[in-house]
Amino acid sequence: MQAVKNVLLIVVDQWRGLMLPKLGAHYLKLPNIDRLCAEGVTFRNHFTQCAPCGPARASLLTSLYLMNHRAVQNTIPLDSRFTNLGHELRRGGYDPALVGYTTTTPDPRTTGAHDPRFLVLGDIMDGFRPVGAFEPYKDAYFGWVASHGYKLPENREDIWLPEGAEPAGESGSGATARPARIPRELSDTAWFTERGLSYLRGRGGRPWFLHLGYHRPHPPFIAPAPYHAMYRPEDMPKAVRAASAAAEAAQHPLLAYYVDNISQASFFQDGKGLGSAMSEAQVAQMRATYCGLMSEIDDQLGRVCDYLKQTGQWDSTLIVFTCDHGEQLGDHHLLGKIGYGDESFRIPMIVRDPRAEANGTRGTVIERFTETIDTMPTILEWLGLPVPRQCDGRSLLAFCEGQPPRDWRREVHYEFDFRDLYYSKPESALGIAMDKCSLAVVQDEAFKYVHFAALPPLLFDLRDDPGQFVNRAADPAYARPLADYAARMLDWRLGFADRTLTGYRATPNGLETRAA
Repeated sequence: MQAVKNVLLIVVDQWRGLMLPKLGAHYLKLPNIDRLCAEGVTFRNHFTQCAPCGPARASLLTSLYLMNHRAVQNTIPLDSRFTNLGHELRRGGYDPALVGYTTTTPDPRTTGAHDPRFLVLGDIMDGFRPVGAFEPYKDAYFGWVASHGYKLPENREDIWLPEGAEPAGESGSGATARPARIPRELSDTAWFTERGLSYLRGRGGRPWFLHLGYHRPHPPFIAPAPYHAMYRPEDMPKAVRAASAAAEAAQHPLLAYYVDNISQASFFQDGKGLGSAMSEAQVAQMRATYCGLMSEIDDQLGRVCDYLKQTGQWDSTLIVFTCDHGEQLGDHHLLGKIGYGDESFRIPMIVRDPRAEANGTRGTVIERFTETIDTMPTILEWLGLPVPRQCDGRSLLAFCEGQPPRDWRREVHYEFDFRDLYYSKPESALGIAMDKCSLAVVQDEAFKYVHFAALPPLLFDLRDDPGQFVNRAADPAYARPLADYAARMLDWRLGFADRTLTGYRATPNGLETRAA
């Protein structure tokens, strides 16, 4: 009889990659996540392929670079011809259950023009079975809150304002030191956990896969008590930024646009003014609140881990803890997940493999470059399922087994599309054609090269300038590395162009396939 194999894929939202105690963030109180690190492998240089949420989750769940799946922004459809982790799990006999969201817009060629999914930011990716959907309307969550006797305000999302605060957008205080009016037992973080545990309790010993998503530490940056006061602003790391917002903006036209246009209101329901105008004290308080939201998730994950241990499933469950994208959090005078900063694209990755083959690597930190596209192949290989040729990523199990591949990647790649959507309009402000509003990054230990379709490039010498303040692209002394990294960018694009069908060919004997 084949041994039971379960998978818990934990996907948090907007969590910076280096904000783990295991990676040096000792000010954080995350005992349960720290225990995962102690029993698994932690990847220091793990990057998402794109931002914001929809594109990042498309790469996570299809194992495709942005240049291939082309769901380049939230609300832009994902091509139905691509398979995804949910579809592949179904082929392998698993029920791909999902708590949370994927922010996916369906392919309009597969449905009608009046499909209600075209009225929202995004829905659940085809192939997954939602057992606790948060987006697009949050109805299930708010209904759960109301069922516990909590009176919802007229604007339901005002539950995340401090008690006594003005309705969203009116007071302008941006105060994050006070707790949210919703109690912690009714927070969205608690709701995600309840939905996940309810699903697991109903499995009756059958093998399972669960995508357990959490909305935090995504904005609004306000935490329920006692998490709002768990961290002191004075203990937070200082922001990595230029002496002034104007000095920061001088680096590049796209950075200047964001410095001059990103508002606090997108991050604090009662905030006004620009994010770049935040003082050091305000940034410190924001970071303290952000950390409180992280600790709330950690406490809830402790409940899930305890359940797996109590029910004897701990040693048969692969646990992957990761994220969609990062957060600027005041670095470079920015808020959000934008542009080309490491803070927006470096994300956490922990793999806790229960097999005996992984015993020799428990508690280790991997320095090699890994990417969010590696998630799907890792899970499929662990389950003994085939990895589709479509996948741009590679399995990380060899790192868990202490035998990293000799031909592993020597650099990381990520992309960002900044066409006009929603409240930010860089396309119009910079006078760039919509399909030229893109950048791509190639980065290793020595250099970071940022290529734009219609703006000047950037080159950072990471050994001399780890904060990435000085653009060396126009410096004659850096002409050789500039050319080298531009060539690497071209090599990458040529080597990873869509190859879904390039392994097939017609012959006199019929269809043949050729592995990579």
